Amino acid sequence: MPDIASPRYELWDAPLFEARMKELCADCSVIYQNANADASRQQEQANSALAQGADVLVIDPVDSDAAASIVNASRSQGVPVIAYDRPISSTPADYYISFDNEAIGESIGQSLVDHLDETGAEGGLLQVNGSPTDAAAGLIKQGIHNAIDDSGYELLAEFDTPGWQPADAQDWVAAQVNRFEGDIAGVVAANDGTGGGAIAAFQAAGVPIPPVTGNDFEVAAAQRIVAGQQYNTISKPIKIVAEAAAEVAWEFAQGETPEGEIELFDTPAQLFEPTVVTLENLPDVLAESDQVSAADVCTAEYADACAEAGIEWEQ
Repeated sequence: MPDIASPRYELWDAPLFEARMKELCADCSVIYQNANADASRQQEQANSALAQGADVLVIDPVDSDAAASIVNASRSQGVPVIAYDRPISSTPADYYISFDNEAIGESIGQSLVDHLDETGAEGGLLQVNGSPTDAAAGLIKQGIHNAIDDSGYELLAEFDTPGWQPADAQDWVAAQVNRFEGDIAGVVAANDGTGGGAIAAFQAAGVPIPPVTGNDFEVAAAQRIVAGQQYNTISKPIKIVAEAAAEVAWEFAQGETPEGEIELFDTPAQLFEPTVVTLENLPDVLAESDQVSAADVCTAEYADACAEAGIEWEQ
């Protein structure tokens, strides 16, 4: 996995993958590593896994271009590579599993534009993208542009966030708040971490927070939605992609060649559809989620707002 800036990898992706792998093959072992946003470290971790005799590599690349060397090293040893969550764009992997990242960007962007139209908002937009070394971030970025370029709202400024770091997103948005004081109608942020950073910038400046998007359905994001600080996020149950990756890995390990539903970056791929979450459908999404519970979200600080939103939970 690529980093610890987003808590999902340690909390959900790795444990869910390992659990499904154990169901499929009780005797199989999973070598798990997190590169902590260091592409060189990820290369070393992949080399170590290969040296330990890994039959399949599942990699969520820190740097989508740099990961080509991992694919080449694996291929030289006859080890298939599954690109997970983020594609490896320059050298095709053997399989790619993810949610549809371009659809994610378009969904959050269009949801925000529709909301601004409904509320009669005036002003322009800030766009806070993900890491410039992440091909999935590039797909989200393209999806956002699909939604906002012809929306009638001027794109005031745009930023590619190094390593998806919320602190970098906050610093950049803080500068834009000073630059475009009073003219920012909304912020299209590519994930919940960068969205949280954007919100913190407005709070620190002591000015009203415009509608801000997100993606990943983190607990903190759901709490910000309940509190009226974040407009939307994306629910993409990690269990779906983690278990699918385990199933494809098991097929490869048995010498089979799994077929993709589509081809992306010259790679057989399986993409899953995301769900936009706003305050309106948050109660239903929480009720159906096995990843984030209403009790996780509706702590004492948010209890009144949760009740007002119609969220039910055991107190």
